[in-house]
Amino acid sequence: MSPNPPLSEALAPPRGGTTSQGYDGVAAFPDDGRPAPARGGGERLSVVVTGVIVTLPFVALGLAVWLLWGALIQPSDALLALALYVITGFGVTVGFHRGLTHGGFRARRPVRIVLAVAGSMSFQGDVIGWVATHRRHHAFTDRPGDPHSPYRYGTHLRGQLRGLAHSHVGWLFRNDPTPAERYAPDLLADRDIRAVSRAFPALCVLTLALPFALGWAIGGTWLHATTALLWAGLVRIALLHHVTWSVNSLCHVAGRRPFRTRRHDRATNLWPLALLSFGESWHNLHHADPTSARHGVDRGQLDPSAAVIRLLELLGLVRDVRWPAPDRIATYRRA
Repeated sequence: MSPNPPLSEALAPPRGGTTSQGYDGVAAFPDDGRPAPARGGGERLSVVVTGVIVTLPFVALGLAVWLLWGALIQPSDALLALALYVITGFGVTVGFHRGLTHGGFRARRPVRIVLAVAGSMSFQGDVIGWVATHRRHHAFTDRPGDPHSPYRYGTHLRGQLRGLAHSHVGWLFRNDPTPAERYAPDLLADRDIRAVSRAFPALCVLTLALPFALGWAIGGTWLHATTALLWAGLVRIALLHHVTWSVNSLCHVAGRRPFRTRRHDRATNLWPLALLSFGESWHNLHHADPTSARHGVDRGQLDPSAAVIRLLELLGLVRDVRWPAPDRIATYRRA
């Protein structure tokens, strides 16, 4: 089994000060004083690849709506889309997020690898880059240094609208790399996770080839294979993308905040996203207690990711699960 990541180190602001000094929580983020790195050929290619990853599923969604108008969808397409959404979604929420990023549990090596592969098939980036970016987000939540805060451009209406667009998808196109050496040294030292990270391009191909092949196997025609690729491949990816990005954007702007978080941290609970995000939209508690394996702690708060972790624990596949203790939760709750 792999040790829990050094979160106290990875989530701490850099030594020697931070870009948050002097930030009042209202104004646009100040310039950190560093010159923007020039975009070389590799950087331009990265932007192009990011653009394809972001826009292609969205274009497919429009195509799917057009096709649905003509009733061109098979029951098997919907079932495949649901199955792959669940598999890749839990790969992100249980594997990438609660396990690898925050150390909410320790998984046996095969489970750790399977979850990392499933999360990589979500088309959201390689596992090490994903984890590093998210740890940086927690180190600087909603203040200078946060890679995707909706408050980057201030709290006035125009700045807020621009900030929402930035936090939802615009941040992906900024030349603002997160150093994995600082934020994910534990994963860089993990041979298995490094291998999964390097395999990300192949896993992107697999997450599209799999529904195409299954559609062909089920229907036996190019039409069945193509509609399966569209619905269980591209549309499924688009939906999971926007649900994940909505946690970055909407769950820092709209919703309730029953728990205290750090200064400037505006993470909220947004119940309409709870089921689609597998419990990730109980975001306020998560930011109050990031290592907790359960995010939905109040009555009626569905948290499918926590249920999966509980099942894995009962099967002996994970251990040292950091379940939220009532007295600990009480210390975070607002009076």
